[in-house]
Amino acid sequence: MTRVVRFHQIGGPEVLQIEELEVGAPGSGELRIRVEAIGLNRAEAMFRSGVYLEPTHLPARLGYEASGIVEALGSGVHGFEVGEAVSVIPAFSMNKFGVYAEQAIVPATGVLKRPAGVGAVKGAAIWMQYLTAYGALIEIAQLKRGDAVIITAASSSVGLAAIQIANSVGAIPIATTRTRAKEAALREAGAAHVIANEEQDLVAEVMRITDGRGARIAFDPVAGPQVETLAQAMSQQGLLFIYGNLSGQETPFPALAAMNKALSVRGYTLFELTGDPQRLAPAQAFITRGLEAGQLKPIIAKTFPFEQIVEAHRYMESNQQFGKIVVTVSR
Repeated sequence: MTRVVRFHQIGGPEVLQIEELEVGAPGSGELRIRVEAIGLNRAEAMFRSGVYLEPTHLPARLGYEASGIVEALGSGVHGFEVGEAVSVIPAFSMNKFGVYAEQAIVPATGVLKRPAGVGAVKGAAIWMQYLTAYGALIEIAQLKRGDAVIITAASSSVGLAAIQIANSVGAIPIATTRTRAKEAALREAGAAHVIANEEQDLVAEVMRITDGRGARIAFDPVAGPQVETLAQAMSQQGLLFIYGNLSGQETPFPALAAMNKALSVRGYTLFELTGDPQRLAPAQAFITRGLEAGQLKPIIAKTFPFEQIVEAHRYMESNQQFGKIVVTVSR
């Protein structure tokens, strides 16, 4: 038996329960890992609340990201060994798999070897955020030196990863946040400029920073009405990524700005990368090099023990965090 987090009804953090379940043996193409740490993700709160990309099938498990040790290999699994330190990445449906547990079975396609010298907590805080930012900014947008990129919700783990990746190629990260409360921390984390949306005019500030050109790229998980504002702050032939819907509101298409500036507005999720081994391999190599060079440094906001999973989700939804929330698992 192993302890597993499940929920039997849609709702807030309070619906999460720790239950004892049989974990079983991994099937074909699967691994069983002993979970050491879990990286929390906004997608999991949305899945728990019934507002995610896919419907939630109850009773449900949770969890995309974890670090741990390989305990068993299913048939057809190659390239991993029992006892090896690994990380689990979002590459599956949470209706089929979930890593909020002491032991978890996951598809081998969603497992990466943990880089040398990376511990359990850091190992649960690397891949999702850097893969998400890499896929949009580096692979698709071809971000380069001198490019201005607007990064909304910049104090999130993905936002901070985007700042670091932008700096690693010599681009200009413009971080946005609601108020000035996190401005100093964002600048310390590498933001070249910080705009407090509730206190400043985003379009005017971006135009000032870019000498009237606008930003070539915007990287936005919030969506909703602010997309029209972002579009106005873009340069000619700019590229606006929407990779989430944290606002929970309808997102208008910025038709006039798109036509006037020949903008591209693109939906994006990291599943584009994690579902394609040929795209995932260069992303993994880029991130590993960045970690080794010290250009990419995951920021841990707070850690919680497994027994406090409800409190961890409440903290995630409080918007207080700066960086990644990690839950540690001990047996």
